[in-house]
Amino acid sequence: MHPKGPISAAAVTALASLTLLAGPAAPAASASASSAEGTASTDGSGSAHADLVTAYQATLKYHSVERALQDGYRPMRGCIEREGEGGMGYHYVNTAYNNTTDPAHPSALMYEPGPGGTLRLVGIEWFVEDADQDLSTDDDRPAMFGQPFLGPSPGVEEGVATHYDLHVWIYKPNPKGMFHEWNPHVSCPAD
Repeated sequence: MHPKGPISAAAVTALASLTLLAGPAAPAASASASSAEGTASTDGSGSAHADLVTAYQATLKYHSVERALQDGYRPMRGCIEREGEGGMGYHYVNTAYNNTTDPAHPSALMYEPGPGGTLRLVGIEWFVEDADQDLSTDDDRPAMFGQPFLGPSPGVEEGVATHYDLHVWIYKPNPKGMFHEWNPHVSCPAD
């Protein structure tokens, strides 16, 4: 459950409408956002809005970390934060959803630490491997919700391929924008 109670679909719809009206966070890519697993709109249209609502509704159940674990999401690394940028929190990853742009199946769930060691769902993320594994090319950049993915980026740990990713701060507002990589309102516990 959201720390201040569940967020209504109407609230996410209003937020999504404002976000999509503002336009893409970066220049739109020409690559298609379709995959074998699902598709998402790349043009900022009503389909992108509907896909955002689908993502919200499909992930509401993951306010429960136990439910995320039951559905195959596993913790990856520790809490992620970058000085001067903000945080991403803890990632719970289901690699079965890598390489898809299906709005109902994000690759990762992002949780921030709460009181007493609790975790609060704050965002979701999609992960798509770079087809040629070449950091200097981006002709296969995917897009969702009218937003191009970030990347290509090198893997963050052994076994993680060069990839594109898209963060969506659907459960915790981000003053830098719903699709910005880092959220200055998310921080990790002090060591």
